[in-house]
Amino acid sequence: AGFIKSPLSQKRLTQDSVELYCEAIGNPIPEIQWWFEGNDPNETYAQLWDGARQDRVKINATYNLHSTSTISIANLTGDDSGMYECRASNDPDRNHLSKSPKVKWIRSQANVFVIERPEITAVVTESAGTLILSCNMSAPHPAITGHKWIHREKILEQDENPGAFTTYTINGKREEHSGVYECVYEANPQIRGQVNISVAPQVTAYKKSEHGNEGDTGVLTCKNPSFPAVTTWSWYKSGHGLLENASGRYIIKSSGNKTELRILKLDIEQDTGDYFCNGTNSYGTGDATVNLRVRSRLAALWPFLGIVAEVLVLVTIIFIYEKRRKPDEVPDDDDGGSAPLKSNATNHKDKNVRQRNAN
Repeated sequence: AGFIKSPLSQKRLTQDSVELYCEAIGNPIPEIQWWFEGNDPNETYAQLWDGARQDRVKINATYNLHSTSTISIANLTGDDSGMYECRASNDPDRNHLSKSPKVKWIRSQANVFVIERPEITAVVTESAGTLILSCNMSAPHPAITGHKWIHREKILEQDENPGAFTTYTINGKREEHSGVYECVYEANPQIRGQVNISVAPQVTAYKKSEHGNEGDTGVLTCKNPSFPAVTTWSWYKSGHGLLENASGRYIIKSSGNKTELRILKLDIEQDTGDYFCNGTNSYGTGDATVNLRVRSRLAALWPFLGIVAEVLVLVTIIFIYEKRRKPDEVPDDDDGGSAPLKSNATNHKDKNVRQRNAN
């Protein structure tokens, strides 16, 4: 057996996670095991299993053409610092309790250093339409080479200053820029702090006016784009009060920052009107209004029936006009056309009569 890839030494903060990777090749395909030796002088190597350390250790291995294995440890503590060893062997007796394997386990080691996470004080101050976000990291801390400010995985600002104090300025109201902002310290390891701009729910309707046909299912939707998420949603109808799932005709589905009200078998008289969605979190409440209009089932036919009526009226008008139209008048003899031909024929007939009389 031989290693294709070996685990790499890493430095991490407490509460972080770490992942080590090992890959070996051989014929037959070798088995991979993970062992650990702590920094205590009296501590010896102990094998690690999937689910060890209160289920913080996860080991995934595949054996296809060659061997690969990954060990990950979550929520690191100072006791997780030490030497991690990837061992590989394809000797048939490698796990025998009494026989010594002919081929010894090959080994690859990596050190994991877990250092105490520095405390970061995050503050948001608001003044004259400006928000100032600040992070201040307590000592001791690793050498800092720069800072980044990140929101929704987008880098807003970065610098190469070495200080433990960093700020970011936002022009606008708190309600317009709520969310989770990260101050990132470029160091080894990288250190992240979190600044929250929290407000009461800024509830908005997906559509301010909805339409539905009688007998169908109506769907009204509201959302909350602000932070933190809504913890409790409720729906009301003007003149009716609180709407509940238990009523049978109303189905309310809410998850985080979105809520949906479904009204079964819409009724023109009963369901037309204004509906109010209300969202609540630890900072207050917010609501929005949705107007629902219920149309008759025949409403969709009115445009078609209107077109048919217009065509019938037009055809009737044309028919009456054709019936009552006068015939064309005969043109005068002085005009051109066949009149001269008629005159010549008459003269020729009179000449023949006179010749017969003479004879």
